[in-house]
Amino acid sequence: MPHIQLLPDLLVSQIAAGEVVERPASALKELLENSLDANSRDIRLDLEEGGIKLIRLVDDGVGIAPDDLKLALTRHATSKIASLDDLERVASLGFRGEALASIASVARLTLTSRYAEAAHAWKVGALDGRLHTPEPAALARGTVVEVRDLFFNTPARRKFLKSPPTEYAHCDEALRRVALAHPECAFTLAHNGRVSRRLAVSDWQARALDILGEDFAAAARTLDEAAGPLRLYGLAGLPAYSRAGRDAQYLFVNGRFVRDKLLSHAVREAYRDVLHHERHPAYVLFLELPPEGVDVNVHPAKTEVRFRDGRGVHQFVLHVLERALGGCRESSAGASLPSWVRDGGEGAPITPAASPAPAYSSHPLGGGGSGGVPRPWTQQPLHANEPAPYYQMVADALAPPAEIRNPQSEIGAAPPLGYALAQLSGIYILAENAHGLIVVDMHAAHERILYERIKTAFDARAVASQPLLIPVVFAATGLEMAIAEEAGPALAEMGFEIAPVSPTHLALRAVPAMLKDADGERLARELLKDIHEFGLVGVHGGAMHARRNELLATLACHGAVRANRKLGVPEMNALLRDMEGTLRADQCNHGRPTWFQLTLSDLDKLFMRGQ
Repeated sequence: MPHIQLLPDLLVSQIAAGEVVERPASALKELLENSLDANSRDIRLDLEEGGIKLIRLVDDGVGIAPDDLKLALTRHATSKIASLDDLERVASLGFRGEALASIASVARLTLTSRYAEAAHAWKVGALDGRLHTPEPAALARGTVVEVRDLFFNTPARRKFLKSPPTEYAHCDEALRRVALAHPECAFTLAHNGRVSRRLAVSDWQARALDILGEDFAAAARTLDEAAGPLRLYGLAGLPAYSRAGRDAQYLFVNGRFVRDKLLSHAVREAYRDVLHHERHPAYVLFLELPPEGVDVNVHPAKTEVRFRDGRGVHQFVLHVLERALGGCRESSAGASLPSWVRDGGEGAPITPAASPAPAYSSHPLGGGGSGGVPRPWTQQPLHANEPAPYYQMVADALAPPAEIRNPQSEIGAAPPLGYALAQLSGIYILAENAHGLIVVDMHAAHERILYERIKTAFDARAVASQPLLIPVVFAATGLEMAIAEEAGPALAEMGFEIAPVSPTHLALRAVPAMLKDADGERLARELLKDIHEFGLVGVHGGAMHARRNELLATLACHGAVRANRKLGVPEMNALLRDMEGTLRADQCNHGRPTWFQLTLSDLDKLFMRGQ
């Protein structure tokens, strides 16, 4: 039996390095954090072969004192903490004293630094765990770290590295994460001698725009809320900007990029009602709290954290995001309304109850310009004996029906989504508001309205059931028969009555009143399928409560108005008013937008007016 023996220092360092340095991007992250802790305001990075051959970092930080150079490359040596109390309230990015030593054990590392008060710079190298004697060097200020031939002495680890382009992509992502959290610092990244990224000093909004692009900024909502010691701010992408992967998700805690299960769950829950389950949201979120409220000493890579009050943090993040995505703001009556339910975008919001009666002050040929101001020729009076001009006769012929017109009312006083003009292709509602043309996907909009109503009814245990005069009988599989029998109580809570009428047939005898116009057989089959998939056992408890929203979304989808159904003007206006009073009405249950605004300026550009 082999005897127990102490491992050599180099092997200990190489084992420890495996937790800190997985690839060039890991080393780059650690070097960047050290530079930021040194108050750097300008950092330049040079990579060769994706960082495998060379990582060179040059910063303008405070530098390292000559006597501390060798200690900087020694394991568990740091200037950032000195006691357990310091560890419990870490405010710096680095604190473990492992990064440089770990990198030095698996690469050829050279560290050159000039302390602010030193006459000149000093340089020290490390190879195979052995530190060279420091020697004078030329450097104006700050620190230069060179990491060459990563994993040259651990060939088994080097084999796990990917191609240089892939490793470079990971390094670029590591820089993006750090740069998003530290807009006060400028960054330059060069790869194989060519500058690939240059970020100037800016604020966090401008930095997010630089890194994620204008498309993200245009499809994101800004949020900034605080509750006691907690503050959450950043950009939450709208569901329409959802992604196939998680490549645009950035979450920071006290300036540190993290992948935390608790926070990730809170974000997923906030997007649950507005995003298709196969899509992923995009966001840049910054959570701030006192250092003693979070433990960052969970993993050597420092991407995992634990919160002292995990539940409180989870609820705070969830509710802030829900409000941002729902666009809520408190009206003067205390009702929670979408952000776009406002009087011309400013001032107090207009509640649905306070919206004016359907009215028109203009018509397709009677208005134009910006802000809904009528064109001058529409204001000219017509004398009794003077024939109407040709344009006036055309305008009168195309005017909306009398029952929805009110010539004495200004279009600027119309509610946010305006009043219906027509239905297009049996799918879209065209409406006019103070800013121009509104285009609404009637099925998507009605689906969201039904979904929110069904959820409210379920929470209040007030789902009204509508018995069918003629039951819908359909052939069922053995699995469907079994599910219907087993889930009978749950179905009754939801307003359904589905019972067998033979060994091979089921009868749908009652549905929720809100879904009375849905296709009964299709609705019943989808319902039984979802119950089988989600394992639902009860509306207000157990697994049903955890996954009920997927089921409710299915019900709302089947109950929503279908394409090619002709709607009258009063019906279209009623749908617009319902949208204005519905939370999250900007998106349907699958994350698709429900409406778009084409301003008069947009329309003028299409027709080259004023050019």
